[in-house]
Amino acid sequence: MERYDLLVVGGGINGAGIARDAAGRRLKVLLVERDDLGAATSSASSKLIHGGLRYLEQFQFGLVAEALSEREVLLKTAPHLVRPVRFVMPHVAALRPAWMIRAGLIGYDYLARRHALEASRTVDLRTSPYGAGFKPEFGKGFVYSDCAVDDARLVVATARASADLGAAIRPRTACVAVESSEGLWRVTLRCEDGRETPVEARAIVNATGPWVGEFLANVVRRPAAFGVKLIKGSHIVVPRIYDGEHSCLLQNEDGRVVFACAYEGRYTLIGTTDVELRGAPGRCDASTEEVAYLCQAANRYFMRAVAPADVVWSYCGVRPLFDDGSANPSAISREYVLRVDAEDGAPPLLSVVGGKITVFRHLAEKALAALAPWFPDMPAPWTRHAAFPGGDLRGEPFDPFADFHVQRDFPWLPAGVRRALARRHGALTYEVLGRSTKLTDLGEHFGVELYAREIDYFVEREWARTADDVLWRRTKAGLHLDSARRAAVARYIEQHLS
Repeated sequence: MERYDLLVVGGGINGAGIARDAAGRRLKVLLVERDDLGAATSSASSKLIHGGLRYLEQFQFGLVAEALSEREVLLKTAPHLVRPVRFVMPHVAALRPAWMIRAGLIGYDYLARRHALEASRTVDLRTSPYGAGFKPEFGKGFVYSDCAVDDARLVVATARASADLGAAIRPRTACVAVESSEGLWRVTLRCEDGRETPVEARAIVNATGPWVGEFLANVVRRPAAFGVKLIKGSHIVVPRIYDGEHSCLLQNEDGRVVFACAYEGRYTLIGTTDVELRGAPGRCDASTEEVAYLCQAANRYFMRAVAPADVVWSYCGVRPLFDDGSANPSAISREYVLRVDAEDGAPPLLSVVGGKITVFRHLAEKALAALAPWFPDMPAPWTRHAAFPGGDLRGEPFDPFADFHVQRDFPWLPAGVRRALARRHGALTYEVLGRSTKLTDLGEHFGVELYAREIDYFVEREWARTADDVLWRRTKAGLHLDSARRAAVARYIEQHLS
């Protein structure tokens, strides 16, 4: 029977981050995920690496400072996946006074201790390009810096880093039974074809996200010593409603804020909602009420009105938040909680509750610190300055491709394909392209910038198995392709695997 130091259950960003950190400290690691990597909450975010400006209003200064610090780390270590974005916040005097917003932004800049990003400032939206698309009544605005991220690709890059360090990564493998015996966890794993495999582990990390309580109750068969609130967050994608590559932070009359972000060239991404989910977690969709809410929030500010009929794609994720007793879903703290259960001499089981994609690296570092008593010879933290696969570009964080020579080395590649590959793979673009010397070497073209050679790479090196894995997580090509081309991708993957 195979024995591991650490079994990580859950292949979202937190599970992948903990696996990476542990593998880099010479632990023998196995990560299992019953679906595709990042298939749930971690690929259904607002696609932002940010400090959480609104949390200053709730006096969560520690949470904001941690997130802003991690924002700088990710800018340097994953510059192909994390990029700076300027955010515009139109002023609505009836909702928050200008002095309050300006004071908050000064505090945000101070907590960030910025190295690469511009400071915040006040702008005249009637004359500034940042005012593009806003209704004329919004004359004053504020501009500040944060970052955008390809969330699903960050999960894959983190899992790839774990594998490069020796971790075993097994998507589509469920952990179905766990029992303690002689100081070890004896675990039964089930592959998607129904085959079961026993393994042993010295410790388990429960990084199952919305299923954190369900895993404890149904698999470990222990009651959770904490409460979890499941908060549903929905997003919609509509044809572009303003010009420019900046994003917008929109104040809403209910006290919440909504993001509107330039997305995939032709679209605007609008989100998110905060709706408590009753019952067990599972697949979720943006409700009719949530879509209407997001359209209404955007229509308050932009001249180009959007309606539910304009939505070309919607998605939602379920955030598992530590139940702090707050009745208002928006007021529940986004701080994560790590709980170690090692009762009656049993081996340790660490559960992860809450968190956000921005702070996953630091969360992983703290998780390993919590497990350190059971691994006394474990080396020191190491991830703060370690580049993710493809992230060693040797350019400035705000211009990561300054010294990245895909254009020089592959002049035959169309500009759009070069950019798409660089944004998805960074320095690993050379690995994807291999010895290709002409466009036909990339194989069948499925539309936009997607070619057969890259799909082969997703299957062989990034654990992709289905069309959804490729079209919605490894890329966002599904947003740009019609049903016939999406079906062609599915057929190609099926043929490749067979």
